[in-house]
Amino acid sequence: MGPVTDRPKDDARSSSRMTGPQRREQLIEVGKRVFAEKGFEAATVEEIAATAKVSKPVVYEHFGGKEGLYAVVVDREIQSLLSRITHALDEPGRARDLLERATLALLDYIEFSTDGFRILVRDSPPGQSTGSLASLLSDVATRVEHLLAAEFKRRRIDPKTAPIYAQMLVGMVALTGQWWLDRRKFKKADAAAHLVNLAWNGLAGLEASPRLHNTPSR
Repeated sequence: MGPVTDRPKDDARSSSRMTGPQRREQLIEVGKRVFAEKGFEAATVEEIAATAKVSKPVVYEHFGGKEGLYAVVVDREIQSLLSRITHALDEPGRARDLLERATLALLDYIEFSTDGFRILVRDSPPGQSTGSLASLLSDVATRVEHLLAAEFKRRRIDPKTAPIYAQMLVGMVALTGQWWLDRRKFKKADAAAHLVNLAWNGLAGLEASPRLHNTPSR
């Protein structure tokens, strides 16, 4: 029998070659998956470390513990979602165009960052007044409020009512987004079109076959 050599697995070798920033990014992605699946309370540093194929001290070294890692994950998701919606609202266009783009921005985020959205919803379900998602939706509602106020003035509607309509609109989109994530009974563009249909036309003026007017299908 020949000499026994210690041959680490390929993934272990590549893992050991990670730089500090690379390791940090890996732990953030692993933490996001574990938090999305288990929730903050049920998730453990042991599971996160095992999934990342590192020892527990490595997690503590980068984040100080589970709380620190969770805070980084939540902050990144908030910034990602807020950036998408802000970009949609900052582009020039008519009120309906902005509504379509902002609705699609939220559904895009839900589709491409499902774990992140699940974390935000678990932390603060739509409709709850506290938590990360509630704070973010409040910020979005404030931005939407100004857009609605300008549209209301143009239509000779009292702009003082814009805040309550902004809350209704943002809450409706957020709740529908969560429902769409869990069921996926509609294509993304169709879900957005139906949301805009109700928000723009109201129940009395619903279109029989709604479609997005000025936003390309995705």
